[in-house]
Amino acid sequence: MSWQSAGHVTRSTIVPESETRPWTRVRRFLRTADGVAVDALYEPGPRTPGTEDHVFVVAHGFTGDLDRPHVRRVARALARHGAVVTFSFRGHGASGGRSTVGDREVLDLAAAVAWARGFGHARVTTVGFSMGGSVVLRHAALYRPQDSAAPGGSRHESVAPDEPATSHEPVEPEVPAGAQAGAWTDAVVSVSAPARWYYRGTAPMRRLHWLVLRPEGRLLSRYGLRTRIHHRDWDPVPLSPVESVPRIAPAPLLIVHGDRDAYFPLDHPRMLAEAAGDHGELWLEPGMSHAENAAADDLLHRIARWATAPAG
Repeated sequence: MSWQSAGHVTRSTIVPESETRPWTRVRRFLRTADGVAVDALYEPGPRTPGTEDHVFVVAHGFTGDLDRPHVRRVARALARHGAVVTFSFRGHGASGGRSTVGDREVLDLAAAVAWARGFGHARVTTVGFSMGGSVVLRHAALYRPQDSAAPGGSRHESVAPDEPATSHEPVEPEVPAGAQAGAWTDAVVSVSAPARWYYRGTAPMRRLHWLVLRPEGRLLSRYGLRTRIHHRDWDPVPLSPVESVPRIAPAPLLIVHGDRDAYFPLDHPRMLAEAAGDHGELWLEPGMSHAENAAADDLLHRIARWATAPAG
């Protein structure tokens, strides 16, 4: 989109608001580095040994939001293994702004990860689906522990839960992609993600491109799918998922893909796995189709066990 792509990692003054871990749900509008209000929900996990220090941050797919039934189902499954933060990407649900379909969404994820870590959890795993799967890859490549300010160094800005999220035009911020204190992830799970941008090799992806690129498609998305899409093209084009993957190491990476995915065929996860090398793991799931709706509870529990295992 014609603003500068979110891809420059520098320091930011935004850190989580509290080191006190609540035992009830907390809902906030977080403020991203470029000023967008992002709707986020924290849910504590079970009070059992081995789960208290872990938090999952869930990045939904395009046209999802944190209140969608399939996102809530993912959160419920993961909540058996640790705390969970769900949020709505910009342009989705109650969040402000307009969707950039995977570019500036890294700023949304960074704000959610920083907030999640601020509850005192020692380990964060990002779990992304489809568009969210590409975002978690690029986020992990851009946000590194050594680039981030020390936790507790300054204040995290949030908006009261009942404050309406205003719609923001993407404006080039002073810090395009601030490495918010605590905004890195310790492990990454990417489900049903593309390996490269602009893929149109399947009918669902051709329909999605029509939705994003045509004025009538964006109108349909706004009123029919509750997703507001920005009209500008990427400029410059952000780092692609397959280019991001080699930069994630040494953080462990799990790539999950269904062998009946109608959006992205199996060459996509295989490209990602090849780029990951020894630090990545590939699960090709028999009979699985695409993203959250296709992720069975058993798969979600296996993902959670992978993330919380000592080597995961």
